[in-house]
Amino acid sequence: MTPRVAAIDCGTNSIRLLVADVDPGRGTLTDVDRRMEIVRLGQGVDTTGRLAPEALDRTLAVLSDYASVMRRLGAEEVRMVATSATRDAANAGEFTRRVTDVLGTGPEVLSGDEEAQFSYTGATAELAGDRSVPPPYLVVDIGGGSTEFVLGGVGGPAAAAGATAQPGPAEGAGMVSAMSVDIGCVRMTERHLRSDPPSPAQIAAATADIDAAIDRAAAQVDATAARTLVGLAGSVTTVAGIALDLPVYDSALLHHARISAADVHAVTTRLLALSRAERARIGVMHPGRVDVIGAGSLILDRIMNRMHLGEVLVSEHDILDGIAWSIAAAQPAAGR
Repeated sequence: MTPRVAAIDCGTNSIRLLVADVDPGRGTLTDVDRRMEIVRLGQGVDTTGRLAPEALDRTLAVLSDYASVMRRLGAEEVRMVATSATRDAANAGEFTRRVTDVLGTGPEVLSGDEEAQFSYTGATAELAGDRSVPPPYLVVDIGGGSTEFVLGGVGGPAAAAGATAQPGPAEGAGMVSAMSVDIGCVRMTERHLRSDPPSPAQIAAATADIDAAIDRAAAQVDATAARTLVGLAGSVTTVAGIALDLPVYDSALLHHARISAADVHAVTTRLLALSRAERARIGVMHPGRVDVIGAGSLILDRIMNRMHLGEVLVSEHDILDGIAWSIAAAQPAAGR
């Protein structure tokens, strides 16, 4: 029987839901419903160290809607994870209590390494055997509060999963090294890019901060070993949509699109020069990304520049897919 599962990823900028039918035996994950709402849970956390009351209220309101969707679609198991903002917040316990009241189960607050494992699994599960996308893979997940770097081994996660007891991709299988650093589109915007548009001095300060974090990641994750850079999350897909000159956001056209470093740099330069109102008029731009896309694009641009990567493969499959796979993999084990 193919289980229907629900995965929820609550990050610094957005909360996302995936309801999917997962068949570990065939190695397939079929979307039933995939949703995203910008709630900015991490509003001010970099400065205050706490989740703001209004941010908690926004997030829990969307989570209540998601709970209704999961019940209507008949999801049998749910797993919710929370990432950078919740890791950093002194009042994370209040968030956990309120989530439990809504879902009947609390969120798992992931470490940076755990976040990297899920992102890697979700992004690379379908790449094994595709000769046009050769391993090793460097998976980069640019979030609101942090960015994860994961280097994965030859053959991809599906091949590595053959050594485990479970069919389908194993959680983090194939990973060689990983590191999470505290650069994200919300954090860098709040810390540096405060003007509209940001000033040259603000951009220089953000660039220095980002470069230092990339250098720390590069000391642990050997980007020179990678043959394919895989980029995840909304900053990457938005930059790709602009580079492709899409009139509206189209996930089918964006998934596995290839964007050159030169195009990423051109889009970044353009975004950092535009006002908020001008960015809002870009067709592919989600309203909740208007104020932070400059920082998100700068992070991607500096990664490709600093690590000498000429092209990024855009993936719409990410940590949500990794969470869904983990639920399905755990079910047979639970029955033994």
